[in-house]
Parts: sequence; structure tokens; C-alpha cells
Amino acid sequence: MNIMNPHRNSVPPTTTLDHFHEKLQEATGKCFVDTAFWGGVIPGNQPELRPMIHAGVAGFKCFLIHSGVEEFPHVTDSDLHAAMKQLQGTGSVLLFHAELDVEPKPEETADPRQYSTFLQSRPDVMEMEAIRTVTDLCLQYQVRCHIVHLSSAKPLTLIQRARQAGAPLTVETTHHYLSLSAEDIPAGATHFKCCPPIRGAENRELLWSALRDGHIDMVVSDHSPCTPDLKNMESGDFTQAWGGISSLQFGLPLFWSSASKRGFQLSDVVRLLSQESARLCGLDQHKGRLSPGYDADLVVWDPEREFEISEADIHHKNKITPYLGMRLRGSVRATILRGRLVYRDGCFCSTPLGKHLLVQPRKTQDEEQ
Repeated sequence: MNIMNPHRNSVPPTTTLDHFHEKLQEATGKCFVDTAFWGGVIPGNQPELRPMIHAGVAGFKCFLIHSGVEEFPHVTDSDLHAAMKQLQGTGSVLLFHAELDVEPKPEETADPRQYSTFLQSRPDVMEMEAIRTVTDLCLQYQVRCHIVHLSSAKPLTLIQRARQAGAPLTVETTHHYLSLSAEDIPAGATHFKCCPPIRGAENRELLWSALRDGHIDMVVSDHSPCTPDLKNMESGDFTQAWGGISSLQFGLPLFWSSASKRGFQLSDVVRLLSQESARLCGLDQHKGRLSPGYDADLVVWDPEREFEISEADIHHKNKITPYLGMRLRGSVRATILRGRLVYRDGCFCSTPLGKHLLVQPRKTQDEEQ
């Protein structure tokens, strides 16, 4: 059991070696599961990337559009080329929030409480153009690249072509894109807002098909919590609300409830929710599978038991969720971390047993010569 700590939703963001050390110190003795760390790429911090790799970050993330956090600005083409040159030969990975601001915003007369207004402000073409940029960079520099939280199925052809041409490129989607659809989002329901946006039911089925065919590598939580005031739930203004959904707690039953109906097996759950993400993060030598020599990280669950999500069931601090009232299949009964019981039937271990997972850097090309 491990969590990837975000680079952005923290103070300070993990964009320098000093900030990384500060985060490690602050987190020591407070983690209830094993935790690895992403770094961030922002304008001007390229000299910090290799030192952070050698200190143990699993990789880096960047935004091609405003991140929503002033301390974590988005990057330009020149920033990306400078970062890719630093990452060449390191074996590290660069993660992309793949949206480019290429379309005009909706007319000011559009109703900000309507989900369609927000959806029209983040059309598929924003993901298409961003992923076109990513594939070009990936092919040019041969640096591992990863597209986070793909919401649109339209760029999948671009991704497939780049892989066939030799790009070391992977892609994920999320529980909310596989479980929710734009048609079902009520006016003012800002707890459904995330970026890129939840799209239509037809698009959702295309994501499931791509997952089945191996064109999407993994499914992740993209856990992005916030306080109720940031969601602007009283006004219901989608244009001003924080974009993010908390999916970590319910990820396994969310996925299984839909996947089992589409012919996926338990082995697919392990591969898509655990094994592939461990490989992405460089943790696949001791995490992500049940095998001799690997950490005994286990989930004990009943795949047949059904339950309905109520607010009383929610363990994360801010009880905001678009999943309230959903009936799911598959109930987690216990969680075991490196052989030690940390959760059972609603009760958590009172002692933080998690440790930091510092990823060992691969040798650079210069060091090998």
C-alpha cells in the first residue's frame, strides 16, 4: 500500500531540493501508509531536477495550462525543452496535465451554474493539442512521459501512433471519468467539477474500450480534496469552483462495480490499479504485486458485497463527493501494510506505520560512459 504525494497541493510545492527536504521532514512519523513523492516542473527550476532525482523523487509533473495554484505556474515550450534536456538519461518520468488553452471561453452570458457552460470551456481539443505537444517532445528526447487523468477519448489515436513510433509514453484515466457522465450532472453541483472535465457517456464507454484493449495503461484516484468554501457550493458557480474530486477511498469498489459488468477480471484490477502504477513510479521492485520478496501490502475485500455511500462512510476530512448515494459492489474489510494490519471494518491503526519511499535514480548516460 503506497500513496504518491502530490507536488502541488502542499506548502511549499515540491519544486526545489530544499522544498523536498522540508516536505520529507514534515511528513516523517505522520504517514499511515508508505508514501513516495512527485516533484514539479515550473518555469526556471530546471537546475533543481537532477538533484531532486538523486534525493529520491519518483518523477515530476507539469501543467501546460494554469494549475489553479499561483505557486505552481504552468510551463512554456522553452521550459519544456529545458526540462527534457535535464531529464535525458536519468530514467525519470515527466507527467503532464494535458490541456492547452486553445479555445475562446464561453460567452459571458452563459449560465455559470450549468455544467454545460463549464464543459464547453474545456473542450476535447484542449487535450488533443496538449497531447500532440507531449508526443512530439517524447519522440524527440526519448524521455519517459506520462499523461495524467485523460478524460477525452479523442487523443487516443495520437497516443497509439506515438507509441508505435517508439515514444516511451504511458497514459492513465481516473475513477471519476469511468464512473460519471456529463449528462447526469445537475445545475450547481460543483462537487462534480474536475479538470479536465467529466465528459459524456459515449466518451466514457470509449475510455472503457481503450482500457480493455490496452491503450490506457492504468486507473488512478487523482485524489484532489478541498474545503467546502473552495467548491462554491452555495452559489453553484462552476466557473469559480475548485476543480478536483476525492476518489481515493472508494476507488476499488468504483472500479470493480463498473469493470465487472464489462468483463474485467480480478487480475485486471491488480494490474490496472496497482502493478502498472508501481512500475510508473519506479517502485515495481517491491510494490504492486504479490510475489516473494515484495512488500506484503494486501487488501482484504468482499467483491460481492454491495453498499450505498453515505456521508457517515466517508473517511476523508472534507466530506465533499459526487459519489454520495451511489450503490457500489465490493467492500474493503481490511488493509495490511508490509504484513501489519492498519485497517479493519472501519477501525484504523492509531500508530503511523508508513515510511518514505525514495526512488533510487538510474545511472545517467554520462555516468555510464
